Amino acid sequence: MRILVVEDEKKVASFIKRGLEEENFVVDVAYDGEEGLQMGEATPYDLILMDLMLPKMDGLTAIKQLREKGVATPVLCLTAKDTVEDIVSGLDSGSDDYLTKPFAFAELLARVRALLRRGSQDRGAEIYFADLRLDPVGHKVWRGNKEIELTAKEYALLEYLMRNPNQILTRTMIAEHVWDYTFDSFTNIIDVYVNYLRKKVDKDFSKKLIHTVRGVGYVLKEEE
Repeated sequence: MRILVVEDEKKVASFIKRGLEEENFVVDVAYDGEEGLQMGEATPYDLILMDLMLPKMDGLTAIKQLREKGVATPVLCLTAKDTVEDIVSGLDSGSDDYLTKPFAFAELLARVRALLRRGSQDRGAEIYFADLRLDPVGHKVWRGNKEIELTAKEYALLEYLMRNPNQILTRTMIAEHVWDYTFDSFTNIIDVYVNYLRKKVDKDFSKKLIHTVRGVGYVLKEEE
Protein backbone atom coordinates (compact mmCIF):
# COMPACT_ATOMS: atom_id res chain seq x y z
CA MET A 1 0.00 0.00 0.00
CA ARG A 2 1.38 3.40 -1.00
CA ILE A 3 0.81 6.55 1.07
CA LEU A 4 1.58 10.21 0.35
CA VAL A 5 2.48 12.39 3.35
CA VAL A 6 2.15 16.15 2.73
CA GLU A 7 3.82 17.85 5.70
CA ASP A 8 6.16 20.86 5.75
CA GLU A 9 7.65 20.14 9.18
CA LYS A 10 10.48 17.80 8.21
CA LYS A 11 10.84 16.22 11.66
CA VAL A 12 7.11 15.38 11.71
CA ALA A 13 7.23 14.10 8.13
CA SER A 14 10.25 11.92 8.93
CA PHE A 15 8.56 10.56 12.06
CA ILE A 16 5.41 9.61 10.13
CA LYS A 17 7.34 8.17 7.18
CA ARG A 18 9.56 6.02 9.39
CA GLY A 19 6.64 4.71 11.42
CA LEU A 20 4.55 3.82 8.37
CA GLU A 21 7.49 2.16 6.63
CA GLU A 22 7.98 -0.01 9.73
CA GLU A 23 4.38 -1.15 9.12
CA ASN A 24 5.35 -2.14 5.54
CA PHE A 25 3.74 0.83 3.77
CA VAL A 26 5.50 2.54 0.86
CA VAL A 27 5.68 6.25 1.73
CA ASP A 28 6.37 9.35 -0.37
CA VAL A 29 6.68 12.84 1.14
CA ALA A 30 5.81 16.30 -0.21
CA TYR A 31 6.78 19.41 1.77
CA ASP A 32 4.30 21.96 0.38
CA GLY A 33 0.74 22.03 -0.92
CA GLU A 34 1.60 22.52 -4.58
CA GLU A 35 3.96 19.53 -4.62
CA GLY A 36 1.38 17.47 -2.72
CA LEU A 37 -1.30 18.36 -5.27
CA GLN A 38 0.97 17.42 -8.18
CA MET A 39 2.03 14.11 -6.65
CA GLY A 40 -1.49 13.24 -5.52
CA GLU A 41 -2.82 13.82 -9.02
CA ALA A 42 -0.01 12.01 -10.83
CA THR A 43 0.28 8.86 -8.70
CA PRO A 44 -2.48 6.40 -7.68
CA TYR A 45 -1.94 6.51 -3.91
CA ASP A 46 -3.98 4.37 -1.54
CA LEU A 47 -4.12 7.18 1.03
CA ILE A 48 -2.99 10.79 1.45
CA LEU A 49 -2.06 12.35 4.81
CA MET A 50 -2.45 16.12 4.36
CA ASP A 51 -1.35 18.81 6.81
CA LEU A 52 -3.60 21.87 6.56
CA MET A 53 -1.03 24.61 7.24
CA LEU A 54 1.32 24.32 4.26
CA PRO A 55 3.50 26.71 2.24
CA LYS A 56 2.63 27.62 -1.38
CA MET A 57 -0.87 26.12 -1.09
CA ASP A 58 -2.84 25.27 2.04
CA GLY A 59 -4.06 21.74 2.60
CA LEU A 60 -7.77 22.54 2.23
CA THR A 61 -7.19 24.06 -1.20
CA ALA A 62 -5.04 21.11 -2.26
CA ILE A 63 -7.72 18.63 -1.18
CA LYS A 64 -10.45 20.59 -2.92
CA GLN A 65 -8.46 20.72 -6.16
CA LEU A 66 -7.71 17.00 -6.00
CA ARG A 67 -11.43 16.28 -5.70
CA GLU A 68 -12.21 18.68 -8.57
CA LYS A 69 -9.70 16.78 -10.70
CA GLY A 70 -11.48 13.50 -9.95
CA VAL A 71 -8.95 12.08 -7.48
CA ALA A 72 -10.94 9.94 -5.04
CA THR A 73 -8.00 8.81 -2.87
CA PRO A 74 -8.95 8.87 0.85
CA VAL A 75 -7.48 11.88 2.66
CA LEU A 76 -6.65 12.14 6.36
CA CYS A 77 -6.15 15.76 7.48
CA LEU A 78 -3.42 16.51 10.00
CA THR A 79 -4.00 19.80 11.79
CA ALA A 80 -2.93 21.77 14.84
CA LYS A 81 -6.38 23.35 14.80
CA ASP A 82 -9.19 21.70 16.71
CA THR A 83 -12.16 24.05 16.44
CA VAL A 84 -15.44 22.73 15.06
CA GLU A 85 -15.24 25.21 12.19
CA ASP A 86 -11.83 23.95 11.06
CA ILE A 87 -12.94 20.33 11.26
CA VAL A 88 -16.07 21.06 9.23
CA SER A 89 -14.03 23.00 6.64
CA GLY A 90 -11.71 20.03 6.23
CA LEU A 91 -14.55 17.57 5.76
CA ASP A 92 -16.38 19.93 3.40
CA SER A 93 -13.27 20.26 1.24
CA GLY A 94 -13.32 16.53 0.56
CA SER A 95 -11.23 14.97 3.34
CA ASP A 96 -12.36 11.69 4.87
CA ASP A 97 -11.11 12.10 8.44
CA TYR A 98 -8.93 14.37 10.56
CA LEU A 99 -6.37 14.04 13.33
CA THR A 100 -5.33 16.91 15.62
CA LYS A 101 -1.66 17.47 16.44
CA PRO A 102 0.05 16.41 18.58
CA PHE A 103 -0.98 12.78 18.17
CA ALA A 104 0.34 9.38 19.17
CA PHE A 105 1.55 7.29 16.25
CA ALA A 106 -0.71 4.42 17.35
CA GLU A 107 -3.73 6.70 16.86
CA LEU A 108 -2.50 7.79 13.43
CA LEU A 109 -1.97 4.16 12.43
CA ALA A 110 -5.48 3.24 13.58
CA ARG A 111 -6.98 6.05 11.46
CA VAL A 112 -4.87 5.01 8.47
CA ARG A 113 -5.99 1.39 8.70
CA ALA A 114 -9.63 2.40 9.15
CA LEU A 115 -9.58 4.55 6.00
CA LEU A 116 -7.83 1.85 3.99
CA ARG A 117 -10.38 -0.73 5.13
CA ARG A 118 -13.31 1.53 4.30
CA GLY A 119 -12.85 1.13 0.57
CA SER A 120 -11.42 -2.37 0.50
CA GLN A 121 -13.04 -5.75 0.02
CA ASP A 122 -12.16 -7.08 3.43
CA ARG A 123 -14.50 -8.51 6.04
CA GLY A 124 -13.86 -6.61 9.23
CA ALA A 125 -10.11 -6.28 9.60
CA GLU A 126 -9.30 -9.22 7.33
CA ILE A 127 -9.19 -9.66 3.55
CA TYR A 128 -10.34 -12.84 1.85
CA PHE A 129 -9.85 -14.31 -1.61
CA ALA A 130 -10.67 -17.94 -2.40
CA ASP A 131 -9.07 -19.83 0.51
CA LEU A 132 -6.54 -17.05 1.18
CA ARG A 133 -6.96 -14.94 4.31
CA LEU A 134 -4.86 -11.89 5.17
CA ASP A 135 -4.85 -10.00 8.47
CA PRO A 136 -3.65 -6.40 7.85
CA VAL A 137 -3.31 -5.71 11.57
CA GLY A 138 -1.26 -8.75 12.52
CA HIS A 139 0.47 -9.02 9.11
CA LYS A 140 -0.44 -12.71 8.93
CA VAL A 141 -1.55 -14.82 5.97
CA TRP A 142 -3.26 -18.21 5.75
CA ARG A 143 -4.03 -20.52 2.83
CA GLY A 144 -6.81 -22.73 4.10
CA ASN A 145 -5.77 -23.63 7.65
CA LYS A 146 -2.06 -23.27 6.95
CA GLU A 147 -0.32 -20.10 8.10
CA ILE A 148 2.18 -18.83 5.51
CA GLU A 149 5.36 -17.08 6.63
CA LEU A 150 6.17 -14.10 4.39
CA THR A 151 8.86 -11.45 4.34
CA ALA A 152 7.74 -7.81 4.60
CA LYS A 153 8.00 -7.27 0.83
CA GLU A 154 6.26 -10.56 0.00
CA TYR A 155 3.45 -9.58 2.36
CA ALA A 156 3.10 -6.13 0.77
CA LEU A 157 2.97 -7.70 -2.70
CA LEU A 158 0.31 -10.23 -1.69
CA GLU A 159 -1.77 -7.56 0.07
CA TYR A 160 -1.78 -5.47 -3.11
CA LEU A 161 -2.85 -8.47 -5.17
CA MET A 162 -5.59 -9.35 -2.69
CA ARG A 163 -6.96 -5.82 -2.61
CA ASN A 164 -7.21 -5.92 -6.40
CA PRO A 165 -8.40 -9.46 -7.25
CA ASN A 166 -9.31 -10.44 -10.82
CA GLN A 167 -7.56 -7.31 -12.11
CA ILE A 168 -4.48 -7.42 -14.30
CA LEU A 169 -1.75 -5.52 -12.44
CA THR A 170 1.11 -4.33 -14.61
CA ARG A 171 4.68 -4.36 -13.35
CA THR A 172 4.53 -0.55 -13.24
CA MET A 173 1.42 -0.62 -11.04
CA ILE A 174 3.04 -3.14 -8.73
CA ALA A 175 6.24 -1.09 -8.53
CA GLU A 176 4.27 2.06 -7.67
CA HIS A 177 2.37 0.41 -4.81
CA VAL A 178 4.86 -2.07 -3.36
CA TRP A 179 8.18 -0.31 -4.00
CA ASP A 180 8.80 3.45 -4.23
CA TYR A 181 9.96 6.14 -6.64
CA THR A 182 13.60 4.97 -6.37
CA PHE A 183 12.64 1.61 -7.88
CA ASP A 184 14.81 0.57 -10.85
CA SER A 185 12.32 -0.44 -13.56
CA PHE A 186 15.04 -2.24 -15.52
CA THR A 187 15.50 -4.94 -12.90
CA ASN A 188 13.49 -8.17 -12.72
CA ILE A 189 12.93 -7.86 -8.97
CA ILE A 190 9.13 -7.93 -9.32
CA ASP A 191 9.26 -11.23 -11.18
CA VAL A 192 11.64 -12.58 -8.55
CA TYR A 193 9.29 -11.66 -5.70
CA VAL A 194 6.24 -13.03 -7.51
CA ASN A 195 8.16 -16.30 -7.87
CA TYR A 196 8.98 -16.28 -4.14
CA LEU A 197 5.29 -15.67 -3.38
CA ARG A 198 4.12 -18.45 -5.70
CA LYS A 199 6.38 -20.96 -3.95
CA LYS A 200 4.74 -20.11 -0.64
CA VAL A 201 1.13 -19.48 -1.69
CA ASP A 202 0.57 -21.84 -4.64
CA LYS A 203 3.21 -24.57 -4.67
CA ASP A 204 1.60 -26.95 -2.18
CA PHE A 205 -1.96 -26.41 -3.43
CA SER A 206 -3.70 -27.86 -6.48
CA LYS A 207 -5.58 -24.63 -7.22
CA LYS A 208 -3.20 -21.88 -8.38
CA LEU A 209 -4.14 -18.27 -7.62
CA ILE A 210 -1.26 -16.12 -8.91
CA HIS A 211 -1.19 -16.04 -12.71
CA THR A 212 1.11 -14.41 -15.26
CA VAL A 213 -0.35 -12.27 -18.02
CA ARG A 214 2.42 -12.59 -20.57
CA GLY A 215 4.04 -9.30 -21.50
CA VAL A 216 1.82 -7.33 -19.10
CA GLY A 217 1.96 -8.38 -15.46
CA TYR A 218 0.09 -10.56 -13.00
CA VAL A 219 -3.43 -11.29 -11.79
CA LEU A 220 -4.84 -12.95 -8.69
CA LYS A 221 -7.72 -15.16 -9.80
CA GLU A 222 -9.16 -18.62 -9.36
CA GLU A 223 -8.43 -21.04 -12.17
CA GLU A 224 -11.36 -21.66 -14.50
